[in-house]
Order: sequence, then structure tokens, then C-alpha cells
Amino acid sequence: MTIHKTIIMLLLTVLAFGAALAQEPYRVGTTAANFLEIGYGSAGVAMGDAYVSVANDLSAAYWNPAGLAFMEKSEAQFSIQPWLVDINTSYVGVGLVMPRVGTLALSITQVGYGDMDVTTIDMQEGTGENFNASDFAVGFSYARSLAQWFSFGATAKYVTSQIWHMNASAMALDLGVLVNTNFFSFSGKREDGMTIGMSISNYGTKMKYDGMDLTNPIDILPGEAGNYRDAAGQFKLEGWELPLIFRVGISLHPIATSQHRLTLAVDALHPNNNAESVNAGAQYAFTLPSTGTFYLRGGYKALAMPETEFGPTFGAGVFMRMMGNLGVKFDYAYRGIGVLGNTHCYTIGVLF
Repeated sequence: MTIHKTIIMLLLTVLAFGAALAQEPYRVGTTAANFLEIGYGSAGVAMGDAYVSVANDLSAAYWNPAGLAFMEKSEAQFSIQPWLVDINTSYVGVGLVMPRVGTLALSITQVGYGDMDVTTIDMQEGTGENFNASDFAVGFSYARSLAQWFSFGATAKYVTSQIWHMNASAMALDLGVLVNTNFFSFSGKREDGMTIGMSISNYGTKMKYDGMDLTNPIDILPGEAGNYRDAAGQFKLEGWELPLIFRVGISLHPIATSQHRLTLAVDALHPNNNAESVNAGAQYAFTLPSTGTFYLRGGYKALAMPETEFGPTFGAGVFMRMMGNLGVKFDYAYRGIGVLGNTHCYTIGVLF
């Protein structure tokens, strides 16, 4: 494909996305397991979730599994993100780089909603009982580079949700690709040129809740006397789709030297339960030879989305080289969510 054809295709994509942004939001609140939309990993969160073309660490299992193919070392990562109204979310994973095979990764996402009082119409102050709810997802990822400039990846995951005595589950698949190009390379090197990333997340089966909490006594003939009034009946719920997300993004490196590296990234999102939006972010990396790398990050989430509470994000991180070819990294992210408050994300990783 010639450069002219590539530019034309990019322009058509931008125009098509601009037309989509003019549409009103639709299907809001029509999906289950929406914890899959939160975003995990402090680096990506700090960049305003504009990470689909940037992710090259273990958190790529969430943002774009193709990024796992560019991991230089095996890694174990743990992230905790206290969410709104005392909800706690966490992400843990391990990825193994296997030469000539690819990268294999296992990731686990957990959300705990805490204990809540059981209330009824007759006892609105509480029955004295408590119940809890939680969400859980476990994913197995595989990624490989077919060339130095192209990689693909996939994540198969099992998603489950539990509310007191009810539960639901689903299977889902994430797919992604990364392409490194020579476009806009200020150093002349391909790895410093424009990177294009695309991913489809949470393509899978529907979630349908079932359990003993749906069983209630029913009088099938309330207007007639003499029938059995309290027959056991169970409500039958409908299945709900998972939050399907299509992401496409680009990243550039206007500064790319041995010590300084600036990354600018933009992602366009098309979800199945809301309007289209744009995420933008930046990352500055300062490297000290034989010591480590320091990061400063910032971004803005959900640009062009009407009536959103998301906004600016900030963060920082450090990667330290240790003896024995080991490495340790710490990352932090701050995210503002308007009237809902602020959230913080903390991530620690070990490279081996």
C-alpha cells in the first residue's frame, strides 16, 4: 500500500468517526459487568486511558493484548484502585516472555462492593442481615510479533458476577493488533515512528442472573378463593450483553533520545452502551543509564462525550534496575470524576 493510499484511509477513518460523534448516546445502561470498562494499570489510567497504541507491559492484557508481544522481560504486576462509594477494584497478573513462541499471560480482575443491609418493603430500616456483591474476571492471553513492526494478541476470559444468592457468568474474547510505522519518525528509526493500535474488548456471551433470590410465593389466581395461594414461583431474567468496546489509537514520539522520550497518544472509542468518545494522553520518560527511568503522565478521558463526569488525569512512575537482571517499577495515577469525586490507582510490578 502506498503512502498516499494510507493517508486517504486515515482521513476516511477520521471523517467516519467525526460523523459518529454527531450521534446521540444510545443503549445507555444496557450492559452487565461494567467493571470491565473501568481501566486497569496506573500508566494507562494516568494517560487518560489513551493507551491502546502505547501499552507494552503486562497491563496490555487489558488495553490491547497485542502489546504483550513487545514486553522485553517477564513480569508480575499488581494494581489496586479504590473506586467510588467504597468499591474496591484490583488487578493482578503475570506474563512470561518465551522466545520463538510468544508471550503468555494470566490476569485476574476483582471488584468488591462491600457489605450492605438487607431491606424489604416492610422493614425499610433493615432486617438485620447483610449481603455483598462482587465481580470477577480471569483471562489467559497470548501475543506474538510476526515482524519487528507488527504484533497480534488475544485474551480469552471468564467473567462472573455475584449478588447475594444470585450469580451470572459469561465467556469473552479480546483481540488486538499493533503496527509500528516510519511515519513522523523524528529520529529516522521505525520504533520512534507513529504506532497504530486497535483492539476489540469483551466480545462474548450474555450474562443472565439466576439464583434462589428470584424465588417468591405467587398467587396465580388472586381473584378466586379456594386455590393454593402461595405457589413457589421464580422470576426469569433476560440475558445482558457485555460492554463491547472497539478502540483505535495512534501515538507519536516528538522527542526520542537515549535519555528523553515524549509520547503523545490519542484513542477513539466506540462502545455498545454509550456515545463515541476520544481519550488523549502524554508521557515523558527520563532515563538514567544503569539506574532506571522516571515517568510523568497526564491525559483527559472522554473528550467529546456529552454529559460525562470524566476529565483530567495525572500520574507518575519509576522503574529501577536491580542486580541479577531484575527490575521493579512503581506507578501512580489520579483520575477526577466530577461530582462523583476522585480516584487513585497504585501499581507495582516486578520484571524478571
